[in-house]
Amino acid sequence: MARGPEGDKLWGGRFTGGTDPIMEKFNASISYDKRMWKADIEGSQAYVKAIEKVGLVTSEERQSIYDGLSTIKKEWESGNFVIKAGDEDIHTANERRLKELIGTAAGKLHTGRSRNDQVATDMRLWLKDSLKTLTNLISQFISVFIKRASVEIEVLMPGYTHLQRAQPIRWSHWLLSYAWMLQRDLQRYDELSKRTAILPLGSGALAGNPFGVDRGFLARELNLLDVTGNSLDAVSDRDFIVEFLFVSSLLSTHLSRWAEDLILYCTKEFSFITLSDAYSTGSSLMPQKKNADSLELIRGKSGRLFGNCAGFMMTLKGVPSTYNKDLQEDKTAMFDTYDTLTGIIQVAIGALSTLTIHPDAMTAALSPDMLATDLAYYLVRKGVPFREAHGLAGGCVALAEKKGCPMPKLTVEDFKTIHPLFDADVNLVWNYQNSVDQYTATGGTAKQSVLIQIEKLQTWLTNRINSN
Repeated sequence: MARGPEGDKLWGGRFTGGTDPIMEKFNASISYDKRMWKADIEGSQAYVKAIEKVGLVTSEERQSIYDGLSTIKKEWESGNFVIKAGDEDIHTANERRLKELIGTAAGKLHTGRSRNDQVATDMRLWLKDSLKTLTNLISQFISVFIKRASVEIEVLMPGYTHLQRAQPIRWSHWLLSYAWMLQRDLQRYDELSKRTAILPLGSGALAGNPFGVDRGFLARELNLLDVTGNSLDAVSDRDFIVEFLFVSSLLSTHLSRWAEDLILYCTKEFSFITLSDAYSTGSSLMPQKKNADSLELIRGKSGRLFGNCAGFMMTLKGVPSTYNKDLQEDKTAMFDTYDTLTGIIQVAIGALSTLTIHPDAMTAALSPDMLATDLAYYLVRKGVPFREAHGLAGGCVALAEKKGCPMPKLTVEDFKTIHPLFDADVNLVWNYQNSVDQYTATGGTAKQSVLIQIEKLQTWLTNRINSN
């Protein structure tokens, strides 16, 4: 029987007319889904074992198909695989090459399988492996925060609310605030990895597999945790992609906030840090400029990641069950987010590892007015209710302003005009070291509290690494 123009395509049997070349290009995904070649081959090698178990291929055919796929894997690894016209996606390309290598037996590989459950499987396998690389980078980043916090624990700086100087804190406390954010991000990725490790293969195009293929066997072969429960859902489920895009967007939010802080801290107005030349650029016009471009790009690329997430969710919201071609948009969003994020984290690790801090500038930015709350605490410790003590501390601030002097220059008699419980020991309030070290509760900025944070984070990180 003569074959039509589309006869060599996986879907071409009922078509007799040619495809518009523009449509051919519009429909193809090989330019980007080729990076899933390894997952596609591994899924196919597991599948041929499964169909041998139910008698759909002989042991000789299974071995021929398996070995042919191994040859294709080596071609991809060496960069010698040749993509040809008509290879619209990675599945078509691999199966076409398998037929070239072993002949007609290659046609049995797809028995009971659809590109719908095949691509869903490929994406899960690819993302599961890629998450290992991504989470390793996040772990490295957390380690840099922990190391700097340990070494630079004695450095004090202003803490800010509303971008106004608020209370003295430790630089190490600021560092660890972002380490805790990254810990939560890492926990979310770990949970996502479990939900990704679920097998759609064996769901067919939508109705399931008619040959009794052992899906549990397939899951074990591919080191996945379980199989999907409903074939209709399985071929169209992209929740794991959306979750990846969301978790990545949230991580990029944390990174953007961190970058924004450092961008401020390295300005002349702050001069708390100096960014390494390796992560800075200059101006084409102003030779004195040193721009924190690495941090600005980290901040800026968060918008790109948000866009990937929001855009793909809008694609999904109108897709009817089950598989529809709209879902082809999943891969560009997933790949771009992964590539962008791994680049961001590597640059962030380098920038944080190599920046120089200026403790003197940080200390110089501390001012007595930041200890106004400590005045209130002073009175609280003498039995004054906090709400009253807060107002009295405000009265001390107003008195200093009226007299045109900083609060430490007020005399004990001045303070006694505000409240009789003020005494000579009020002068102990004007010590920044004492101020930070009073916050001994869990999570505080006192030295002992910061050391506990460091120990907790390091223990958690070590346990996570050992358990994986």
